[in-house]
Amino acid sequence: MKLNYFKSKLFLKYIWSYLFILLIPLVLMTIFIYESAVTNLKSEIEQSRLAQLTQTKVTIDGRMKELSEIASRISYDKRLTPYRVHDPIYSGEAIQALDQYKSTSSIIGEIYLYFHKDDKIYSSKGLNDIGVFTDNVRFQNWKKDSLIQDLNAVRFPTMHPSDTVSNPSGMQESMLAYLIPITPNSPTPHGTVMVLIKESELTSLIDSVLGNYHGMTYILDNDGHILVDNRQGEALTNAEAKSLFNNLAPGIHDRSLSGKAHSIVSVKSENNGWTYVTVMPTAQFFSSVLHVRSLIIMLFIIIVLVGAAIALVLARMQYQPISMLVEFASSKSGAKEQSQRLEPAGNELDRIRSALQEYSSRIDLQEPFARNHFLSMMLKYGSTQSLTPELQEAFDLQFDRSHHFVMVIGWDTDEQSDLQERQHIIAMLAQIEFPELDAHGYGVEMPQLDQLGLIISFSLGGRPDAFSHMQQIAEAVRTTLLETFDVVPVIGVGTCYTSPDQLNQSFIEACSAIELRISGEQGTINYFEKLSTTADPAFWIPGSTLLKLSQSLKQGSYDVAAQMIRSAIQSLQSSDLSALLTRCICFDLLNTILKAASELGNHSLMQQIAPNMMYGGTLDEFERSLLDLASQICSQDEQDNQQEEQSVIDRIVAYIDAHYTDNSLSLESVAFEFGISPSHVSRSFKEKMGLNFIQYIWQKRMGEVMHQLKTTTDPLKDIILKVGYVDTPNFIRKFKKETGCTPGQYRKMFAEGGGSAEDTEDE
Repeated sequence: MKLNYFKSKLFLKYIWSYLFILLIPLVLMTIFIYESAVTNLKSEIEQSRLAQLTQTKVTIDGRMKELSEIASRISYDKRLTPYRVHDPIYSGEAIQALDQYKSTSSIIGEIYLYFHKDDKIYSSKGLNDIGVFTDNVRFQNWKKDSLIQDLNAVRFPTMHPSDTVSNPSGMQESMLAYLIPITPNSPTPHGTVMVLIKESELTSLIDSVLGNYHGMTYILDNDGHILVDNRQGEALTNAEAKSLFNNLAPGIHDRSLSGKAHSIVSVKSENNGWTYVTVMPTAQFFSSVLHVRSLIIMLFIIIVLVGAAIALVLARMQYQPISMLVEFASSKSGAKEQSQRLEPAGNELDRIRSALQEYSSRIDLQEPFARNHFLSMMLKYGSTQSLTPELQEAFDLQFDRSHHFVMVIGWDTDEQSDLQERQHIIAMLAQIEFPELDAHGYGVEMPQLDQLGLIISFSLGGRPDAFSHMQQIAEAVRTTLLETFDVVPVIGVGTCYTSPDQLNQSFIEACSAIELRISGEQGTINYFEKLSTTADPAFWIPGSTLLKLSQSLKQGSYDVAAQMIRSAIQSLQSSDLSALLTRCICFDLLNTILKAASELGNHSLMQQIAPNMMYGGTLDEFERSLLDLASQICSQDEQDNQQEEQSVIDRIVAYIDAHYTDNSLSLESVAFEFGISPSHVSRSFKEKMGLNFIQYIWQKRMGEVMHQLKTTTDPLKDIILKVGYVDTPNFIRKFKKETGCTPGQYRKMFAEGGGSAEDTEDE
């Protein structure tokens, strides 16, 4: 690879473009793989957490069931009846019994027995007055009065959320109070067993089941209050906890807390209605995929390096033709461009563009003929999609109005004196405006000398009737021609359409109107809509359809012909006519096609019609057969036109070869000699010969001058005049530009007799 490639900004831009194209799918694929890995791992961890949390629920529910069974045994223990515990002799046994019950469960911090309306409370450590008890065992958020009221009024097992409990020695500890009425399940309990449970006992139990879990764990009661709060580093505010646990359904959830995504797993106990919840930041899942991240980064780097090498190769392949064009453009430029070629390349495309502009300035673009060719293609195919903004600006064309139609203007050109006037008409109608009618038109030269097409675009501007507006425009065109020129035209007007893509249909209709006009007088305007109006019943094929079908076949427009056939068959398919009447109506289409073929000289088409087309088959099969016939006619018409054009061009070339020394020879004179419009001659000549009319005549005259310079001693001026070139200085400049030497120098190099003094004088 050439090192100076890297000095080019364009080459570097290509490299970055390919890298960018490579990196976009690579980054997307990397993100997809990484997200998939994280999502799968997250799902596995959440499912594992759900199973562990379920096991935690089963374990804690089992411990709570043990406490309920202890309360039940207490209620039936004779040592703990109200009579025995109040008797000074047996009260010691009651305290000893409570201590035994306490020792049966490892999570019991202390157990108390209280009988309703009693002023005493009993525990494994002794008998206390209820007032002394509330002073010694102080809950931070559970007031004394509320505690005594709950001990007397509780009807169902109730867990008081974890609270800070202070003892007489001043020690504080987070504990839960579990109140169990006795006798259990009795509608009128006579006492309450209160079990104090250290929160650390439950949290350690939770941690032992969850293992290496790092997050927050909560146990909620039936009302959504937090009973146990086991967290590591992170905590929830009351508002966050309320929004998080409000109507929390069992399962796996994703919630946002403090602007961070969290994964929440919850299960609910069927025994006591408690909800067990784990809350874990989603970001923790990413720490579990470090090995995946490292592998992806390594693969990413490798692919980027390989992609950079591929981008370098592709950029070189794309830049090499441009580099060759730059060198070619520089080699064809002057010294200034030669010096710029040695400088760092950064404006290669600008230099190529400048070179192309320089070359284009030397070529005869024949813009009027190119414009006419484009408009002719619109009349034939009806498509404006190829009309780019550049072409619109170059040809000064606009199709921004709401309605469009085509007019075909014809007149008598039997006399040679009318030829010049025709050029004036073409020049005037090339672009005509009617501001008062909000319309403008573009003239199109037809192959025939006695006809001219006119594309009209207009806007209704609040007028309700488009047809009457068309009539005003057509009348304005006719009036302009009558007042300006000494011609009396006959005009055919096609149907108005809202899209310029349907101009080919309007053109076909305009041709039908001018060909089948009712009046043969000059100066008349014939409208296709009036021409096609018939009084036929609704089930017959409209006359307009048959007219357009016939004219489209004569013009070789298969698209319009196919559209007419399909629309006619479709209307027949949607009717309720009998099969016999439908077949008779179909013959209208067939007869129209055969008649058009006969008028075009194609008399063998009838032999290709199969019997089943005449007497059998479905409408779809009949439609396909008609489309095939139309295609054959249009193809044959195209071939005949091409052969005719080739024959005409051959005769035109022969005519030019015989008359190129005539200085009055021009494109217009040749066109009128053969009865063809100049634009059609220009287009056909360029297509068949590969160079335009002017270039061909120049080559003929140039070749003859070279021959005369080599074989004669005639003065240069006489030779130039003899070949039909009247501007001697201009010819000498063009000769030197093409050959690199003057005619006198050329004669000295190739002629035997050498140059004359007159040659030097002329040069």
